[in-house]
Parts: sequence; structure tokens; C-alpha cells
Amino acid sequence: MTNNYELYKVFYWAAKTGSLTQAAKALFLTQPSVSHAIKQLEDSFGIPLFHRNAKGVILTQEGSMLYSYIEQSQILISLAEEKMAALKNLESGELRIGGSDSLFKHYLLPYLENFHRMYPNVKLHLNHGTTPEIISVLKEGKIDFGVVRMPIVDPQLEVKESFQLNDCFVAGEQYAELKDKVLSIDELLQYPIILFSRNSRVRMAITELFERYGYSIKPEIEVGSVDLLIEFARRGLGISYVTREFIARELAEGSLFEVKLDVEMPPSQVGIMIKHSLPLSNAAAKFIELIS
Repeated sequence: MTNNYELYKVFYWAAKTGSLTQAAKALFLTQPSVSHAIKQLEDSFGIPLFHRNAKGVILTQEGSMLYSYIEQSQILISLAEEKMAALKNLESGELRIGGSDSLFKHYLLPYLENFHRMYPNVKLHLNHGTTPEIISVLKEGKIDFGVVRMPIVDPQLEVKESFQLNDCFVAGEQYAELKDKVLSIDELLQYPIILFSRNSRVRMAITELFERYGYSIKPEIEVGSVDLLIEFARRGLGISYVTREFIARELAEGSLFEVKLDVEMPPSQVGIMIKHSLPLSNAAAKFIELIS
């Protein structure tokens, strides 16, 4: 028996064309090489696979049985090659991304729209969640990469900086008296504060910042989405901590205004997170190229 695929490929083309010469042409081999491969295969089975005559070769009964199996495998291999070519050219496949609702809506959406227009046959799978949840599904191989706020320190992951965001406190008309003021942290904390959920990177960042100044920030309201942070502030339920880039429209129209502090609010970096041992699909590599 042999496990040499090349011998079976030579056998397939010799049987398909009925000619060692034609098989040699199809495979870009010499005729002696084809003859030698056929002999090797026949020797491995211990039975003749072809009858030779002046016109070429004819399958023996045993050869016909072998051909019925090899033909099926050759068809499957050809289909696999076509599938791989389609994936390479992004004519099929899927793109699996993890990230927060706000990053999908306010940052990634235009890129996703552009990618879908360029490669309409690539299926999009978006996995929404917090940064710890995205890290978990990435390690499980359920997504190709994640788009998350940094820093991320994990030996299994590689994170490349992508873009910068700026967070700020905002309020609605109910707190109009604060529009032209610059507050201290102590003054800000006299008002009801609305923050994102405890396990979000934004919440962790503002908590750590205030702790460095010796303050503990305790929100009156906690929410699970940026849209609620915005809406609660608009309705006067408190002062929300949100990403400035995500509320450009509200700031422009005046339904929200920034509550300024006398301390610097450091920007945050968003990174593209991949797993070291997980090779990127062609679709994922192309999308990362778009947003980088």
C-alpha cells in the first residue's frame, strides 16, 4: 500500500485520458515519470491496474474499482481548492468580531458597511460584550479578533493600538448652571453621577483616576449601555460619564453640554486584540487593514 498522493493523481489522469502521454501533459511530467509512477502503484498493490495496447491504456477490473474511489476523492480535492481560492479572494467565508455595543455603533459601523459593500458574500458575525467577555470568547476561538479599550495585559494576546477616545462628564438643561463653570472633583461629586456598569473599561478608568486624587466615585445610577448614559443625562437624571466622540451630535445641537473639571481627563486607547496562536482569516486580515 502507498500513501503517496502524487501516485494516485498520476493514476487518475492516466485512467481519465486513457493515455500515459496525455496524463504526462496534464501533469507537466515526462512520459517515463508517469510510467514509473503507475508501476510503483501497481507494485504496491501487487496487481495490474492497466492493460497496455497500441492506443494507450485501459483499466483492468481492479483498476476500474480503484478509479471509482480515486475519482470521488479527486472531485472533492478540486472542490476544496475552489473553496480555498474563494476564501482567498473573499468570495465567501465569514468575519467574526468582538466588541462593545458602543464601539460597534459609533466607530466600527462605517467600516463594516464599507467591508460588506466590497465583499458581500462574506458573512458578518458580531459578538457584543464587555472587555472580559470579549477576551474569553477570543481565547475560545469563537471570534477572529476583538476591538477593546486598553490596556490589556495577557500573555496569550497581542494588542495593537488603533485609535484614541476622549471621555468626559456631560449633563442636560436641568444642570444649565454648570455650563460656564470649571468644577473640582469634590464639587462634581455633590451631584448625582451616572456611570456605566462596574466591569467596563470606562468605569474602571474613571474609578482609578478619582482614586489617584483621593476620591471614591459612587454613582447614583448604573446602566449597561452608552445610549442609556446619554438619554439619562438628557432627561436630567444626573451627570453621565461618556465618550465625547460618541455624543458629537448631542453636543452640537445643545441637548447635552460638557461639564468641565479642573483636572485633566486622560484619553483612552482602543486596540485590536488577537490571540497569538490563532491565525487570522483572510477576511479578518483585510478588515483590520481597513481600520488600521
